[in-house]
Amino acid sequence: MFDKLPSFERRLEALDRQLMDPAVAKDTKRLRDLSREAAQVRDIVDAWHSHQHLEAELAGAKEMLGEDDAEMREMAREEIAKLEPALEASTQSIRLLLLPKDPYEGRPVLLEIRAGTGGDEAALFAGDLFRMYARFAEQNKLRFEIMSSNEITVGGAGAGFKEIIVSVTGDDAYTLFRFEAGVHRVQRVPATESQGRIHTSAATVAVLPEPDEVEVAIDPNDLRIDTMRAGGPGGQSVNTTDSAVRILHKPTGLIVQCQDEKSQHKNKEKAMRVLKARLLEIKEAEAAAEESAARKAMVGSGDRSERIRTYNFPQNRVTDHRINLTLYRLDSIMAGDMQELLDGLTAAHQAKLLEAEGLS
Repeated sequence: MFDKLPSFERRLEALDRQLMDPAVAKDTKRLRDLSREAAQVRDIVDAWHSHQHLEAELAGAKEMLGEDDAEMREMAREEIAKLEPALEASTQSIRLLLLPKDPYEGRPVLLEIRAGTGGDEAALFAGDLFRMYARFAEQNKLRFEIMSSNEITVGGAGAGFKEIIVSVTGDDAYTLFRFEAGVHRVQRVPATESQGRIHTSAATVAVLPEPDEVEVAIDPNDLRIDTMRAGGPGGQSVNTTDSAVRILHKPTGLIVQCQDEKSQHKNKEKAMRVLKARLLEIKEAEAAAEESAARKAMVGSGDRSERIRTYNFPQNRVTDHRINLTLYRLDSIMAGDMQELLDGLTAAHQAKLLEAEGLS
């Protein structure tokens, strides 16, 4: 593993030279890509230099064990006891830094939350997931913006969603939400249940990285764009202008509709962002079908149909089935405190990557 590290020093020197090139400064995309790579390579180089410093300190402490002075030997043993675990942690840190980067790290994402089996209760649960994610995003200083929604009100039980799409932006948006794709199952007594029986319902979540322009090119001739008046609950008119926008992508048959904004221009812009993200998802699904079984087995495969988590309200329990992690604090998780779940998923994902790359 350490044989690779000198090459990163050379790569960093080359990147720094390119970043000083006036031609690069004029090319926004190239400048961004080179800057991102330079930051990643610099992290590896800095970690390696720190590791070398620890190795030198440990070697010096071990030499002190041969001193005649008993006090010096004792100081050396204490120093070794500190340095050895620090060196082990440094080695693991370098292993993780050497893992191939997910191409979507640093990207904004779209979250699609849809009610699944369970009727109104599933829609209410979709609303609960939306609020859980909104609180989690707020705690991590991410921007959380509704792109489109189909809201329903269920008697005295409150508001839910048949579908809601939100944009999450910020440097950690993809990293924090990438493991949420799949089927989320809920077990609880619905507010509409008079007999007190526990029902099982579900909602599906899709996590769609927003593509760069070069990743998804759309021919305007492939689109049919219709405008209409936005409608609210019960079909009533929300406004008197044709602000709602529906876009049909003819080659795939994908249809996207946005009506949450009063401006037709803003609704069209949002609809195009959703369309591009869905087209990238199709492209990725086709590529994933050709990848190895090892890659498909990774945590967070992104499969919408995979049951990933169960939320049991009577037992205050959450179980993530991908890593067999069960936590008995559903109330705090629904309030947005999801970090322990995320840490477990990240650790499992990294362990599989390390094994696949031969770095474990």
